[in-house]
Amino acid sequence: MPLRRDVKLLGNILGEILLHHGGPELLNTVEKIRVTTKALRKEFDEQKYKELKEEIANLEQPVRQQVIRAFSVYFHLINAAEQNHRIRRRREYQLQEEEVSQPGSIESAVSSLKDKHVNEESIQKVLDALSLELIITAHPTESTKHSVLEIQKQIANILKQLDQPILTKKERKELEEGLANEITILWQTDELRHRKPTVMDEVKNGLYYFEQTFFDVLPEIHQELEEQLKEKFADNIKVPNFLHFGSWIGGDRDGNPNVTPDVTWETLHRQRGLALKKYKEVVVKLMKRFSHSANRVSISDELIKSVEEDETKYLNKNQKWAVETEVYRRKFAVILARLEQVGKSEIGYQAAEELLEDLRLIHRSVQGHSPADKEWKGLTKLIRQVKLFGFHLATLDIRNHSGEHEAAITEVLRKVNIAEDYSSLSEEEKMEILGQVLKDPRPLLLLNEDYSKETQEMLNVFQMIKNAHEEFGKESITVYLISMTRSASDLLEVLVLAKEAGIYRLHADGTVDSNLNVAPLLETVDDLIAGPKIMETLFEMEEYRSHLSQHGDRQEIMLGYSDGSKDGGTLTANWKLYKAQQEIHSVAKKYNLRLKFFHGRGGSLGRGGGPLNRSIMSQPPETLGDGVKITEQGEVLSSRYLLEDIAYRSLEQATSTLFEATVDNKLGNSPHYSREEAWGEAMEKISDVSLKKYQSLVFGDEDFLTYFKEATPLNELGALNIGSRPMSRKNRNRFEDLRAIPWVFAWTQSRQLLPAWYAAGSGLNDYASKSEENVRQLQDMYENWPFFHSTIDNLQMALMKADIHTAKEYAALVNDQEIATRIFGDIMEEYELTKNILLKITGNKKLLDNTPNIQESVHRRNPYVDPLNVLQVNLIKELRQQEEPDEELLTEALLTISGIAAGLRNTG
Repeated sequence: MPLRRDVKLLGNILGEILLHHGGPELLNTVEKIRVTTKALRKEFDEQKYKELKEEIANLEQPVRQQVIRAFSVYFHLINAAEQNHRIRRRREYQLQEEEVSQPGSIESAVSSLKDKHVNEESIQKVLDALSLELIITAHPTESTKHSVLEIQKQIANILKQLDQPILTKKERKELEEGLANEITILWQTDELRHRKPTVMDEVKNGLYYFEQTFFDVLPEIHQELEEQLKEKFADNIKVPNFLHFGSWIGGDRDGNPNVTPDVTWETLHRQRGLALKKYKEVVVKLMKRFSHSANRVSISDELIKSVEEDETKYLNKNQKWAVETEVYRRKFAVILARLEQVGKSEIGYQAAEELLEDLRLIHRSVQGHSPADKEWKGLTKLIRQVKLFGFHLATLDIRNHSGEHEAAITEVLRKVNIAEDYSSLSEEEKMEILGQVLKDPRPLLLLNEDYSKETQEMLNVFQMIKNAHEEFGKESITVYLISMTRSASDLLEVLVLAKEAGIYRLHADGTVDSNLNVAPLLETVDDLIAGPKIMETLFEMEEYRSHLSQHGDRQEIMLGYSDGSKDGGTLTANWKLYKAQQEIHSVAKKYNLRLKFFHGRGGSLGRGGGPLNRSIMSQPPETLGDGVKITEQGEVLSSRYLLEDIAYRSLEQATSTLFEATVDNKLGNSPHYSREEAWGEAMEKISDVSLKKYQSLVFGDEDFLTYFKEATPLNELGALNIGSRPMSRKNRNRFEDLRAIPWVFAWTQSRQLLPAWYAAGSGLNDYASKSEENVRQLQDMYENWPFFHSTIDNLQMALMKADIHTAKEYAALVNDQEIATRIFGDIMEEYELTKNILLKITGNKKLLDNTPNIQESVHRRNPYVDPLNVLQVNLIKELRQQEEPDEELLTEALLTISGIAAGLRNTG
């Protein structure tokens, strides 16, 4: 198998490097541990396991650190090999001579619609409403340094070249030497960051993906869909820009004091700078290609006139293109000069639409002297890029906690004698006051009035948004997200703050201008249940409806997967999320409003992670037509978007899934509507039992928090410099203030993965045990309901990555072993219960039998993660016995954390 061949090649090169750097002792030690752990995975033997632990415990410096690094580096190599294998599989489909479309491809989706005899009018209607937004975030879940990711990328690229069948002996030798060099550099590179990244470091890392991948891949996805539709349907179907990337990086203020208005402003500057840089690069390339002479072709009169006027208006003598007959190059010279001056002078383009008009002028002229069926793809691609990225590159969402807005409003209202203590009022009283303020065109803020530092900061945020709209365009910031939305007043408070900055305006004639979407973030189980009522209250308000009318009568609502899972367990959280979408959708339909649900998924299973296309398919089908928005976090960015081929494949899977599902839904072809009511009733019962089980442990056992802190490397994670944001809200030590990311990360490291599966088994098993008919119903749900299928498969994945035997070693770290025995015993019992019911529902003999590629990947990695877990337990034990942590020991512990994260491909 090609993948095994690649892994073996990389492993052999790593062995040579270990021999060179650490001599036979290092190589033999690593090999002995590797062979033993593989044997134990095939057939467990208590005595052999004990000997392995002794072997690892007896390792001394510097060999111990080298052993840790050897297994960690191996995972980076496996990750590169698996990335390349995904590319290889895609190419194999493309090379097949028969008409075989790769499942999940755009070609496959369009062919399916053709087979279903969908008409062109229906397709165009769906395309016009289709929307998929992917939002990159700076959640601290990427433990791998950027320099290491870059090496992984180089290794994957060399492996791709080695697949070429016509390589000469010399070329193959050079590629293998290049591979050895890259792995050597990887071995000689520090895996750990020496300081916490700043917000601007995170901005730079996010922009990397726009520069390397998104700028080219996004227009190619649109082009592929357009070409497939033209080939299988008609030329007149137009594909609008439905796929966009946005960002939170530099705009997410929730719990991160480092994200200031100045930082957000600098972020917008850098985004614009990258967009302009990319456009200039493309224009220079086109300038070289468009050497057409007016002596050979007929250039349009409108272009010639435009060039003559622009050269006089915008260029000095030295900037003009010297050859008068090369009209296209003359126009491109104007475009370059104006791009250079964007944001600097009046010569520069004032808006991206002006650049678009220049490019369309060229396009119209070229069409006049080109074959009708041939398209200048380089030019049409640039036009698409400008439509997609504008001068802002990516829309930046702003997010803040509801409590911050309430505190600012409380102070402002006290200053003008409207309410002495707004925060203590009832919800009805708050709504009454806020409604009256929004009806009054006069401002609340007093000139030269002293406000607290916190309130002034909040007011500065909204003033910055107003300034950004003027400097970078309204597309630069379109959405303001409210974390921990608990009531309708939370949204009106933001509208009032927007009004004070002039972003929301009420005119004397009663008309409203509103240039900022206000979106609630429903996170906890209670908030999800309250969501429909919150939105109905707002939809009843004339002032709020006037605001919505400025946004196409569309309300954006963000759903948080992290805190709901942390509060109620993964199964209950997922069901409440699904149900909330259905109920809020019904409310919106009643008021003739559209919704866009924003899914705040994490990369890990405990935070709603999983493949992008499966995430889309698991949503209620009726909610897909108005657009889908999903966060792309942490390690997901590198695993999905580091390599252009992988990025393309991930995005085409998401596109084809959303497109086909939306068409099916519009035509009433979704297969499971008739049974959904009964399935919903079943899920309600399952969820209730699961929630009780989850909360009885997490909130009902007074020793649970002690177990969590001592049986996981939670405390040690704080020293891993992976994000600019603190680990907990307000840096407090309470469970409710702990962020979901370290919560999941710590459980993952200890191989317990509790947030990703715990209590699901109790709910499912309780329902199944009532009757054989219930078992058959669960099997039917798995077979025919994408939501349930995705939920069950994610549970299978979680149990596969969890390892109870290894987890037992972490339980031994708990000081009070009575606590450890009780709680770990419960976890182990629930694990077996969950595993057995999943196998019964899926009909599998082993977990993930239905996805052998993933199953094999987990099996391939487990023997190499095991020694890192044993090493981590030893190091944590030693560290916790010290009054002052030994820096070298801490470094080794952090190396194991980084290595395990790379091995499991999940952090938080």
